[in-house]
Amino acid sequence: MVWLERRYQFLLIFFHGIGVFSSWVVNKQTLINDKKNMKIKINWFLLVYSLIVSATTHAQYTQQLRGTVNDHVLQTPLAGATVTLQPNGQSVITDEQGVFRFRDLPVGSYRLQISFTGFKDVVFDNIAINSGKETVLNLPMEALIRTETAVILKSNSKKNKPLNDMSAVSARAFTVEETQKYAAAVNDPSRMATAFPGVLAADDGNNSIIIRGNSPGGLLWRMEGMDIPNPNHFSITGGSGGGISILNSQLLSNSDFVTAAFAAEYGNAMSGVFDLKLRKGNNEKREYTVQAGVLGLNAAAEGPFSKRYKGSYLINYRYSTLSLLNSIGVVKDGGSTNFQDLSYNIFLPAGKLGTFTLFGFAGKSDDLGKPKIDSSKWEEHDDRYPYTFVANTSMSGLTHTILLGNRMNLKSGIGYSSTRNSYIEDYIKDE
Repeated sequence: MVWLERRYQFLLIFFHGIGVFSSWVVNKQTLINDKKNMKIKINWFLLVYSLIVSATTHAQYTQQLRGTVNDHVLQTPLAGATVTLQPNGQSVITDEQGVFRFRDLPVGSYRLQISFTGFKDVVFDNIAINSGKETVLNLPMEALIRTETAVILKSNSKKNKPLNDMSAVSARAFTVEETQKYAAAVNDPSRMATAFPGVLAADDGNNSIIIRGNSPGGLLWRMEGMDIPNPNHFSITGGSGGGISILNSQLLSNSDFVTAAFAAEYGNAMSGVFDLKLRKGNNEKREYTVQAGVLGLNAAAEGPFSKRYKGSYLINYRYSTLSLLNSIGVVKDGGSTNFQDLSYNIFLPAGKLGTFTLFGFAGKSDDLGKPKIDSSKWEEHDDRYPYTFVANTSMSGLTHTILLGNRMNLKSGIGYSSTRNSYIEDYIKDE
């Protein structure tokens, strides 16, 4: 009720100011003759005015929302598209680079509607505006096919329509916000997917998933159009899950999850596909983020390489909270569970030569079991077996996209990945 108290304070001050001003008008002739009283009344009026201004002024957190509208197929910017922001109804037109921006927006959730001649109208819901971080979006539009010889009836566009046009059925898109809002998702796409129809969590303590009764090992992971190894800590060779995801929500953009009727490009898929997309870093402003959570400590950096170059970088590093607590002696359980990871996405536009993107991730994890030295304290047979489990995964990729004419673009890529798994177990004899 603070705003109501301020409203009553404002009315009291305002009416008091009117009374003083009226008294000054009635006694105008007297004030003219008495300069000293006139100065006193003017000072009173100025004081009342300043109090009114200060009582009605309040601070509000704001942030900028900007993005780029481009052709979904050709990846070229669309100049002149109308971008409308709801619920405040603001509208702007994209410039020659397809860029739009809304300045000084109060923090909260917004809805964007984009329209452009010759393209299908698109709507993007649940766009979060935070005070500490500028929101940058990359919004694709599909060309509208018109015919003069037939009437085509289509249903309304599906909210979770997949980004890949070749995935017609049994596929849906998901957002980064969904990995944060679904119960027990923990920013992990695999755990989030267990809330979808036909998907179950495997009873193994990891984030492995069973899609329509198929083996968890049949899941295919892809990033920026390239096959990648299992992106999880504490994973095993040939598996698709692990204890904790290496991927961080700071890097992910809207992506696809496919459960059947796989497109030809998903030739190695047997159970399902996670087709992940990465977002580009802010190419106008350098930003830094530090987060502390139950899983780990995150540090992220993004921004442009220079003011005149539209390229950008986005890097995130995470270190296990449990490792930190164990190293300072807070956790003493006779062993240690450690992990750390690094992920990055570097966008390099090259003008007429097209655009280059360098991306990748690296995860290092190990689990150490240390038995008690005193054999009299052993309670189970396994207490005499010290072990070391190591699971390391890394992947780096480079893609190149170039426009060929007005209706075709060529995308090529090359990548390198590696995995390492080892398990060493010893036996301690009774002394």
